[in-house]
Amino acid sequence: MTGLFPDMPSEDLLAHIRASLEDDKAEDITTIDLRGKSSMADYMVICSGRSTRQVASISDKLKDRLKQELGRTTKVEGKDQGDWVLIDAGDIIVHVFRPEVREFYQLEKMWMAPGSVTAQA
Repeated sequence: MTGLFPDMPSEDLLAHIRASLEDDKAEDITTIDLRGKSSMADYMVICSGRSTRQVASISDKLKDRLKQELGRTTKVEGKDQGDWVLIDAGDIIVHVFRPEVREFYQLEKMWMAPGSVTAQA
């Protein structure tokens, strides 16, 4: 793990991320548990913003909050286009989509096992 809180459990980081997304009115927040499925992260969070501007804003604010509140540096890709932004927070990968782009790629279907439980807002 990185940042000022290297021993922070991924569940606590997930709670911070979800709170930030909810504060910024992200829609259809879905959490996918990747533990045991992939070594790239413990969780994947997928959400939507209503416009390219909101997608970029949600992503910027999440990046800033993780840096300011937790001392965590993140990697961000896709912000300039605003259709799909990926935020790599180490143990958690966050995807922020415009709804049409999210529907096209359907990441939830790719990663979730049939009958798996997700946390949605």
